[in-house]
Amino acid sequence: MDHFLYRDGELHAEGVAIADIAATVGTPFYVYSTATLTRHYRLFTEALSPLPHLVCFAIKSLSNVAVLKVLGDLGAGMDVVSGGEYMRARAAGVPGDRIVFSGVGKTKPEMRLALEGGIRQFNVESEPELRALSEVCVSMGVRAPITIRVNPDVDAKTHEKIATGKKENKFGIPIDRASAVYAEAAALPGLQVIGIDVHIGSQLTDLAPFEAAYLKVADLTHRLRAEGHTITRLDLGGGLGIPYERSNEAPPLPLDYGALIKRTVGDLGCEIEIEPGRLISGNAGLLVASVIYVKNGEDRDFLILDAAMNDLIRPAMYGAHHDIVPVVEPAAGAAQQPFDVVGPVCETGDTFAKARHLTAQQPGDLVAFRSAGAYGAVMASEYNTRPLIPEILVKDDHFAVIRARPTFDEILGRDTIPYWL
Repeated sequence: MDHFLYRDGELHAEGVAIADIAATVGTPFYVYSTATLTRHYRLFTEALSPLPHLVCFAIKSLSNVAVLKVLGDLGAGMDVVSGGEYMRARAAGVPGDRIVFSGVGKTKPEMRLALEGGIRQFNVESEPELRALSEVCVSMGVRAPITIRVNPDVDAKTHEKIATGKKENKFGIPIDRASAVYAEAAALPGLQVIGIDVHIGSQLTDLAPFEAAYLKVADLTHRLRAEGHTITRLDLGGGLGIPYERSNEAPPLPLDYGALIKRTVGDLGCEIEIEPGRLISGNAGLLVASVIYVKNGEDRDFLILDAAMNDLIRPAMYGAHHDIVPVVEPAAGAAQQPFDVVGPVCETGDTFAKARHLTAQQPGDLVAFRSAGAYGAVMASEYNTRPLIPEILVKDDHFAVIRARPTFDEILGRDTIPYWL
């Protein structure tokens, strides 16, 4: 469910007409719904109750500080994978004891940054990282709470580029080597082992892979405790998918996911952490664009938009589907025709959809890409020197620009010509 609905023939974000935002800031732009963000976060907290738990939003899915503040003020923790994301979480007012640091390539400066600013735990992914973190801690005279990310070799049945729990993926340590790695961690002076971390992938639409992974985590918990380790926290990752195509069957609900967690690991007496991103932010955002041209090709018609692959790269990178809808509601039974929906970037890959059936469009008409809140703005670039597009946050009948479109002078001002030219 989201809060982007037609009212009086026009698409609205909560109580704000999309056309009114477009008239104010121009197109393209991203717009996010506070009500949707709030609802989706609360679905997870309700699903895990009464287990002790913390829902840590995966910042990599949507990192605008205003969005993080919305979630942080609700009590959310934050899952970060870089020093920059850590700084965003802190800028949003999230305390260090609600920030989990994940990622395979943490640097020593990033470790020091988090230790100085406060951290809930590091999710450590390799033996070299264990040693590096211990060295930093010893140099600072502190101990870092850690979980170790285990790779359970479970096929998440998702796109190969977002699967993270198979043995050929770069993430975590093989679960069969966990005993040896935990023994090394316990012997290092700067570390305090507190739990286990697992994450098998993103956009999962079936609970079976989660169940397989979590049962392995439950077995590992018993084994590590028998070996003398204190395991009080289980970080179970994120990855629950969303329905990108409204016509498709919806993925499992957070309530079903919570029931699975309770069934598989709920009797272990551990605090549960999860790290959802997409399911909180995905359907909370739209990308809104204008039609530049309708081009008649030899065997197809093209809808050329002012948004491009640099603004929303998911279709080009993953072959991802986004429903595309007109901002002005079509009349009931209005005829549709197939369009290839494309952007202006000089790449054939700058294609959002092929043979997508839409009602007739004219230059200047507005269209909206649904389910664009996750991995949209965060993966955008300035390719072709196209400015990063604005981000808008809506609450009830108000909206605010939470990231402005930079001017060309601002973009060019970041470049420096060396003295010899």
